[in-house]
Amino acid sequence: MTDESKTRTDDEDHGKSEASSDLSHEETRSPETSLRMTRDLLSVEFTKHRERLWRAVHTRMDPRLYGRVDPDDVLQEAYLDAMKRVKHFAEELTYTPFVWLRLIVGQTLINVHRRHLGAKKRSAAMEKSMNQKLNYQFNATSKAIAQQLAGNQTSPSNAASRNESILELGKALETLSDIDREILTLRHFEDLSNKEVAALLSIEPKASSIRYVRAVQRLKKCMDKTSGFDLPPMD
Repeated sequence: MTDESKTRTDDEDHGKSEASSDLSHEETRSPETSLRMTRDLLSVEFTKHRERLWRAVHTRMDPRLYGRVDPDDVLQEAYLDAMKRVKHFAEELTYTPFVWLRLIVGQTLINVHRRHLGAKKRSAAMEKSMNQKLNYQFNATSKAIAQQLAGNQTSPSNAASRNESILELGKALETLSDIDREILTLRHFEDLSNKEVAALLSIEPKASSIRYVRAVQRLKKCMDKTSGFDLPPMD
């Protein structure tokens, strides 16, 4: 055996030894250690996507909660809810970390609305769902979308005209299906990619893209009649 061959063989043996050691370490890692590492990972992902998650809360918060509930408070509650589901996060294979967290934030915001606006408390079935797979709940209302659009306009400046425009946009948005309004909100206001929207709504990316184009085209017909409103170009 040449010196070079011997060196390579020694390196391979050393590599196998390290791999064996790592495997042994994995096998002997305690459940508590694994759980702590998953919590740390979840915390990192939440911090990484915090700005996008904040935008989701800000976009969808009911105006009646302005001054009473801060988006940061909702995110803090969502973070605690996510930590309660940390074991599910570790086992999640369907969603990316961001999409999984976005589902958590959406559910938390719905609970905040129920709690502050006098709606019924969570049912036993909903409590049970906390330990089951997350399901997306449509909650993009025509009024909320119209107000967001109005918030981006530069004219008309008159409050009465602005309110009238919101009403007209609201009527146009009512012609869209629930899922089309959701896709419009997720893409335009929350700045999600088509792939992320498809994953969040559990539909095919192609279907998501088609629905988005259709929703934008329908809404533009109304917006063309109302100066000061605009949507970004479709991608």
